[in-house]
Amino acid sequence: MPETDAPTDPDGGLGALSTDRGNLPLDSVDVHASITGLAAGVEVVQGFRNPFDVPLEATYIFPLPDRAAVTALRMEADDRVIEGALKERGQARQDYSAAIAAGKRAALAEEDRPDVFTMQVGNILPGERVTIRLALTQPLPHESASTATFRFPLVVAPRYIPGAPLDDAAAGAGVAEDTEAVPDASRISPPVLLPGFPNPVRLAISADIDPSGLPLTEIHSALHVVTEETDGDRTTVRLRPGERLDRDFILRLGFAPQESAALSLVPDENGDEGTFSLTVLPSGDARPRPRDVVLILDRSGSMHGWKMVAARRAAARIVDTLRDEDRFAVLSFDTVVERPRDLGSGLAPGTDRNRFRAVEHLAALDARGGTEMLTPLDEACRLVAGSESDRVVVLITDGQVGNEDQILAHLAPRLQGVRVHTVGIDRAVNAGFLNRLAAIGQGRCELVESEDRLDEAMDQIHHRIGAPVATGLSLRAEGLEIVPDSVAPARLGALFPGVPLVIAGRFRGAPTGSVTVQGTASDGTAWRQQAPGTLARNPAATAIWARAHLRDLEDRYTIGGPPELEQRIVETSLRFGVLCRFTAFVAVDSRVVTDSSAPHQVVQPVEVPDGWAAPAPSYGAASPLMAPPPAQPAGGPPPPTFAPPAPSAPSGPPRPPLSSQPPAPSAARSRPMDFTDPTDDLDVPDFLLTDPPRTPRARRGSTPGGPPPTSDLSAFKRELAQQLEAMRNTPDDLARRITCLLQDVLPDLTSVIDRMRPLLAPGTEPLRTLEALRDDLIHISPTSEAQLVDGLWSRTLQTLGEFTGEPAQPPTRRPFWKRTT
Repeated sequence: MPETDAPTDPDGGLGALSTDRGNLPLDSVDVHASITGLAAGVEVVQGFRNPFDVPLEATYIFPLPDRAAVTALRMEADDRVIEGALKERGQARQDYSAAIAAGKRAALAEEDRPDVFTMQVGNILPGERVTIRLALTQPLPHESASTATFRFPLVVAPRYIPGAPLDDAAAGAGVAEDTEAVPDASRISPPVLLPGFPNPVRLAISADIDPSGLPLTEIHSALHVVTEETDGDRTTVRLRPGERLDRDFILRLGFAPQESAALSLVPDENGDEGTFSLTVLPSGDARPRPRDVVLILDRSGSMHGWKMVAARRAAARIVDTLRDEDRFAVLSFDTVVERPRDLGSGLAPGTDRNRFRAVEHLAALDARGGTEMLTPLDEACRLVAGSESDRVVVLITDGQVGNEDQILAHLAPRLQGVRVHTVGIDRAVNAGFLNRLAAIGQGRCELVESEDRLDEAMDQIHHRIGAPVATGLSLRAEGLEIVPDSVAPARLGALFPGVPLVIAGRFRGAPTGSVTVQGTASDGTAWRQQAPGTLARNPAATAIWARAHLRDLEDRYTIGGPPELEQRIVETSLRFGVLCRFTAFVAVDSRVVTDSSAPHQVVQPVEVPDGWAAPAPSYGAASPLMAPPPAQPAGGPPPPTFAPPAPSAPSGPPRPPLSSQPPAPSAARSRPMDFTDPTDDLDVPDFLLTDPPRTPRARRGSTPGGPPPTSDLSAFKRELAQQLEAMRNTPDDLARRITCLLQDVLPDLTSVIDRMRPLLAPGTEPLRTLEALRDDLIHISPTSEAQLVDGLWSRTLQTLGEFTGEPAQPPTRRPFWKRTT
């Protein structure tokens, strides 16, 4: 940063550079929502001002609602208005970089997570103000039949970054190091203001609420003081001035109960296609069945204070709902995983005694250590694998991890037949990740922002972990042609009593007909609900559908989808004008305003989230805000641990403990980014290609007849190496992959496992890994979803590669959403 005449206040926090013009570049955030019925159009206005004597490039890492569709960007400066264009992400970066190098004003908006975005505004002249306007459209999620929520996040909380640091140049301008588990960690880790810094950003939020015929009964602000003004049926809610950007803004709207099913049909302007939206509200009670429930509780350092209290209460309430015929396990985790004493290593019966032991364990938990989330989730999948009971996993956490993609890629193939419900507890919760995990697990996500909200939320959670009203859902249209592979969510999941399910998709032709949701009721009988179509004029419907559909496609890509998915995602994003992780909005002014010298760069620091511990001043820019690591128990053996899947052997020094601060940004991160270098490829993260370490390469050979003559497993490796070779040569076609897995891989794998058993103790590696793969392959069929098959295909390649020592040869490395210099 340039030197200034005014001295720096040592207690002012990172970025507290005082000048005669002011402090940090971001000086205002204005949010205005127009809520109509159960959708909201939102305008976000960010004001950037250059307080320095040289041209400035400002970078701001900020959140947006994870379900919101970003549909437009506008830059205003010096009485000029420049409309942004949505382009393929690499092209948008090149346009932005070229504009900055040519001395032009420019702005670039990119998505790094469903709820984390980066704004760059370059060549802001000294003393000049540049305004960026973003247009969003978002649905109001249903929490119950009578409640909807408008949630707008205001701060990106520090996230736990696991893995060994990469040697490459930093992907972004944040403070965390990129790792093999989170290769874009530096894009999601803004610096954090230290205590004592005066409010740097003027925040204004307003919402105009028009129920649009719905019977609105209540408006409640969960975390902020607001004022209300009513004009007829319209109510305007305004935030009290002086608030900081340190917690989510949440409005809950109460409605009288609605009809059980409603189908709206919104034709496009050209009339050839349109968007449908189906809301299903199941009623009645489901017949309870025995359940296998694994409860996973996050006790990491970021869960300290009220969050830990609320998490313990929530977990205890869930344990109390268990019956004698249920089986359960409780896993509490930070950097290690612990279980209640005397409940064993498997699933325990839900007896009074066992429930008491579990609650006793929960009551003693406090916050500490890091957030190694993949290990307990993987253990939960192992515990319920192969069960004939209803299999349920409940995760209670604030979700503050950076390796979301790694977790989803690892878990997706293991979740066949397992429902995953997530409970997010925080005032700046990682809703994007928790919603993605629940969607892949065909469960539901419940967010809790305060202890006052906990009891109400737990009533909803109780319904959701109980028996569903219907499972195995599918759609059948009559008189309406649904565009194939357009339904969102891609996995319809299950229906729970009193919990609305919203399904959207595209149709062709006339906007007439009906749609029936059908499935299997809890008693084994057929269940169905039909909704006749109603013509609607809702311009938000198509953007909301496109956002949900793009998220499904991106998650499918993350867990091992074919390379062609990238082009499909880009085409869908550009066709419907909705931002995604493969595209970006760029605005370039035609006027040259500087002498083309590189502008000075500033990364906007963000607030410490409300309710979090303040970072220690001696540790530089940002803090993961973690409690001390777990202490060794006095006497007795240490708590049991489960090692997470190991990445490829890292080079360089090990990562410091998560209770310490990450290093300050390196010099490489502070220099201008160059996206025009043709050698600057954007590669798939290594964790999607080489997750666990490979065993030494085995020599290839022909498969011998009969059982292997030795006990060194070499013959088994040669046998499965042939199946691996066959998989490499299988065309990238869904039907061909299913045939290969069912008719070739599964029989040979089963035979190898049967012949290996006399040589290895039960439950030892590699027998356990191969058995787990076989158990999951059994569940696929010729009608399985592409997302499931893609995940199992990648997992089979990886597992056989590890066992045989042969290269798995995953799909060709292809551009990814990681920014490099």
